[in-house]
Amino acid sequence: MDGGYRAEDFAHWIIDVFCWIVEVVLRPLEKQGFTLLPKPWVVQRTFGWLNSFIRLSQDYERLPETYQTFISIAMIRIMVSQLA
Repeated sequence: MDGGYRAEDFAHWIIDVFCWIVEVVLRPLEKQGFTLLPKPWVVQRTFGWLNSFIRLSQDYERLPETYQTFISIAMIRIMVSQLA
């Protein structure tokens, strides 16, 4: 995650609710301007892949469960295409 989520309350909430450990990636203080960070591109790349599916590019669904199902189907398709 990026520096916007570095609050201790947020980290404790994630641990209590999801049992996940959050790793916050911060930009080095001595760097100015654009700096390539090691982890956030993974999340941004995944959102980019999901936006290539027209059904997921906008909120067409009435139920969150339907939207979640389409995300699962899209990720399965992405993973299968990566294996091929």
